[in-house]
Amino acid sequence: MADKISKEHRSWVMSRIKNKDTKPEKLLRSLLHREGYRFRLHVRNLPGKPDVVFPKYKTVIFVHGCFWHRHEGCPNATTPKTRVAFWEGKFKRTMERDRQNQRELMALGWRVIVVWECELKRNRNELIANLKDKLTERK
Repeated sequence: MADKISKEHRSWVMSRIKNKDTKPEKLLRSLLHREGYRFRLHVRNLPGKPDVVFPKYKTVIFVHGCFWHRHEGCPNATTPKTRVAFWEGKFKRTMERDRQNQRELMALGWRVIVVWECELKRNRNELIANLKDKLTERK
């Protein structure tokens, strides 16, 4: 099915999609803050500007949207029916950038955790318990 709005309007709509301070990020930050964790946000001098940074634990968290970052096996990681080659290329570049940022962070001695958008919609208590375990475990 072809797009029902103009190319210019579609571009405007897509430009409004936030890349930081998204609802999933804010929710995760709120959950972590309630547990007593303190952290920094979007540290510019770290590869990929991680969403949540715990200098004390030398750990970063990226909150990934399932659609944009292609959460494997997730029903939210659909591919649009039109301009498939464009979307596949865009998704491939995003995934390559994610892997490169993670490699660079690990080379700098940081532990990298990825939290998927759909994980925040499921059992939040389990997610927080897992994050607490990861933060306190020794490298």
